[in-house]
Amino acid sequence: MEAALWAAKTGLDAQQTEMTVVSNNLANVNTTGFKKGRAVFNDLLYQQVTQVGGSTSQTTLSPTGEQLGTGVRVVATEDSYTQGSLNTTGNSLDLAVQGQGFFQILMPDGQIGYTRDGSFQLNAQGQVVTANGYLLQPAITIPANAQSITVGSDGTVTALMPNSTTPATVGTIQLANFINPAGLQNIGGNLVLESASSGPPSTGTPGITGLGTLVQGSVETSNVDVVEEMVNMIETQRAYEMNSKAVETTDQMLQYASQNM
Repeated sequence: MEAALWAAKTGLDAQQTEMTVVSNNLANVNTTGFKKGRAVFNDLLYQQVTQVGGSTSQTTLSPTGEQLGTGVRVVATEDSYTQGSLNTTGNSLDLAVQGQGFFQILMPDGQIGYTRDGSFQLNAQGQVVTANGYLLQPAITIPANAQSITVGSDGTVTALMPNSTTPATVGTIQLANFINPAGLQNIGGNLVLESASSGPPSTGTPGITGLGTLVQGSVETSNVDVVEEMVNMIETQRAYEMNSKAVETTDQMLQYASQNM
């Protein structure tokens, strides 16, 4: 294939992937705890027509050589774990992490998933669960006759019982953190999994050893900036159009060359 056509083709593929990432960010602008992604690009191998530093005579060397690029590719999509804004809901089971850390969730297959989505509810047994019904870990059960629930910034969960003036502790929420959160594996449902790149989780009490604190009655919104993503979309569209134009121009040049041979 003509080198210019191939390079432009790889550019079209890369910009299509970038548009997919931007579209996913915009689609999740209202998803609780969502973290925006970005595509990471690398240039491809270079064709060494003449070697850098090659001899041009008995006494001189080429200062630059001639190297022709062969295009671009997407090597990764990376999530940005910057803090999202806190949205006050007033719901006692809505929790936001202010700082680093993830809630630990027991999935149906027995694995532990991790999430920044703290919009919790109670199931029929009084256990704290996600919107999908997955149990928060360590498990916390709220007594059926509890009059109010309080979650401290350190994760201590207390419930005020009838005929009592002193709240009773019913559990403690722990957070998990990773040395490389960007290496976590997204599986949908506001959940991520540990991977070889993320490293193992370190768990602890909120507010200690670098972990964030909990804010009751609030949830963390998506960290997607709509204006930024719209600008990214325009840039991606223009880059796609330019690569498409390069394909068209190269084709016209080949047609001209074949017609005048």
